[in-house]
Amino acid sequence: MARPGLRSVAALLGPALVASAAYVDPGNVATNTAAGATYGYLLVWVVVGANLIAALLQFLSAKLGIVTGRSLPAVLREKLSGGWRIAYWVQAEVVAMATDLAEIVGGALALSLLFGVPLLPGALITTAVSVLILGSSRNFHRIVVAMLCVVFLGFTVGLVFAPPSAPGVFSGLVPRLEGTDSLLLAVGMLGATVMPHAIYAHSALAADRHGKVSPERLPTLLTATRTDVGVALLAAGAVNLALLLLGATALSGAGDMTSIEGVHAALGHTLGPLAALFFAVALLFSGLASTAVGGYAGGVIMGGLLAWDIPVLARRLITAVPAVIVLALGADPTTALIYSQVVLSFGIPFALIPLLVLTSSRSVMGPNRNGPWTTLAASAACVLIVGLNLVLLALTFG
Repeated sequence: MARPGLRSVAALLGPALVASAAYVDPGNVATNTAAGATYGYLLVWVVVGANLIAALLQFLSAKLGIVTGRSLPAVLREKLSGGWRIAYWVQAEVVAMATDLAEIVGGALALSLLFGVPLLPGALITTAVSVLILGSSRNFHRIVVAMLCVVFLGFTVGLVFAPPSAPGVFSGLVPRLEGTDSLLLAVGMLGATVMPHAIYAHSALAADRHGKVSPERLPTLLTATRTDVGVALLAAGAVNLALLLLGATALSGAGDMTSIEGVHAALGHTLGPLAALFFAVALLFSGLASTAVGGYAGGVIMGGLLAWDIPVLARRLITAVPAVIVLALGADPTTALIYSQVVLSFGIPFALIPLLVLTSSRSVMGPNRNGPWTTLAASAACVLIVGLNLVLLALTFG
């Protein structure tokens, strides 16, 4: 029988699992399978390191929401003057639109692979389902977590068909590279580790879940949050690692791994239609879960920075319509995914730097501000991620 302390901690889990949808979105699927198919086990260390960094930063986001009872955008509203607040909101809204683009495209691709639905109707269906999920405010957390369970099963079951080599996996934990192309892929995997909307959403999810917390309850909540983040990022990391290992075992030399359609076709060819079906179903739920969380983040940004309370449908359309327009114009989905990540790169510093500054501030966090070692580790993580995103931008435009 569980002790009361453990039961009370377990009852507080959940927000990090919802925020972790950002780490298993369609962009991660394409990147990790390509890494495994191209370089085998070489970049296992990148996946592991990326998730360790993400765990630290997501904990800081949740801690800000718990201690202050407000989201990161809401705290920033008090710190920024009118003009700067509007400018910050504009860039954050553009980043939310870019996030939705990647996730709606992923959902549309999954519907195309499963049912032959054209991309534009698929994007509209994905958007409509995300509106329904967001509208179920009482069950929003449960629905997203249930979808993530499907994603976990769908993307990891392929390893049953093609088990990885244990020595190969352990050898991949040793940091090393093989030429410029592997460096570029490693930079892409690390640079896209933490997305701005995951930071905004997690602070709000924690604040919404727990409200204004009394000083007496804070130690229990922070302990529960560490566990929540650990479980969530362990699950997300396992999915990303499984995708890389699947690429290494089943997709090596299988042909075009630069697109999700190519990965799906290669899985069907090498492992059979059942493995390809599991992959496509997981991709669909990945797109639906991540776009629902992206829509939630859009509402957090607008509500926090501008103090506007708008209907779910309206705020969903604000970030989803640009994605639908891009597909309606006939844009290649893989190219759209790539450029959405470029836009996200611009938004990274605007989320991470304020997060670090605010969680290190005594006036904001009181005695729960970051300690010296946490500040040092978080600063190094922020510098690394921002720097790698700048490298990605330079390489993309170069």
